Amino acid sequence: MKKKKLTRIIVGSLIVLILCITSYLLYDPGRPTPIPIKQNLHEGVTYHRVVRFIPYPLIAHIIEIDTKTKGIQLLITPPDSDGETPLNARTTSQFLDEFDLQIAINGDGFLPWWSHSPADYYPHSGDPVTPFGFTASIGEVYSMGIETAPGVKPTLYISRRNVISFNNPPGKIYNAISGDRMIVLKGEVAPDLDDQDVEPRTAIGTNRNGRYLYLIVIDGRQPFYSRGATFTELAQLLINQGVYVAMSLDGGGSSTMVIEGEDGQPVILNSPIDNYIPGRERPVANHLGVYVK
Repeated sequence: MKKKKLTRIIVGSLIVLILCITSYLLYDPGRPTPIPIKQNLHEGVTYHRVVRFIPYPLIAHIIEIDTKTKGIQLLITPPDSDGETPLNARTTSQFLDEFDLQIAINGDGFLPWWSHSPADYYPHSGDPVTPFGFTASIGEVYSMGIETAPGVKPTLYISRRNVISFNNPPGKIYNAISGDRMIVLKGEVAPDLDDQDVEPRTAIGTNRNGRYLYLIVIDGRQPFYSRGATFTELAQLLINQGVYVAMSLDGGGSSTMVIEGEDGQPVILNSPIDNYIPGRERPVANHLGVYVK
């Protein structure tokens, strides 16, 4: 009886797996295949694709970066102008291409923003926007944060020598980017995180001594492919990778991870979904980029 039960479980699991893969292929063959991957992108840079089917489909894209590797530098989107709207919106691919980066993810939330339909949305590429939180790039502080944004936004600080700290500004600020909320604290899931809303997510974290930087993007809002994750699930995925402290960045239709391809052109690693259109990138305010020379 035990063998028959085990056989039924195995056969049932294979049927579920085949149905998920078949549904994905029929739904959109252009997206990343839902198969776990571990790949070295550069010296000191590793890409992981995490795939889960239960309790619902989830695909996570994780890049682990050894910040002590020679030639690695980090960049936050520089300002385009002075004033209340210091940035011109760009997609993450445009940011990577414009600044000749090798890796990029979307950054902080921003205003103004709306998304009523594929024809009625803001911003378009080039439209002026303001990030929600404190922001600096290459020694220039260009946003102190929006007073109307709810709560105090957590901030990641990055020194010229890639020393990384959360919510502890150094004497001389070099790069800084803010996020939505802290999700991992001292290797544990941060208290009072939402564990109900399942959405696309972007987050950034470090290991205990701050040497390894982790970038994660989770695809979502795509039935039979990847539904997304709650904040609690996002935090646990990072902890499973060895993250000690982390904050979430802007999620939803903004969540995008891009690398430079062999031909020098941007390659989107995940499946972004702006206006519920899979593969469509949203122009956003700021980003975090990585040079690998």
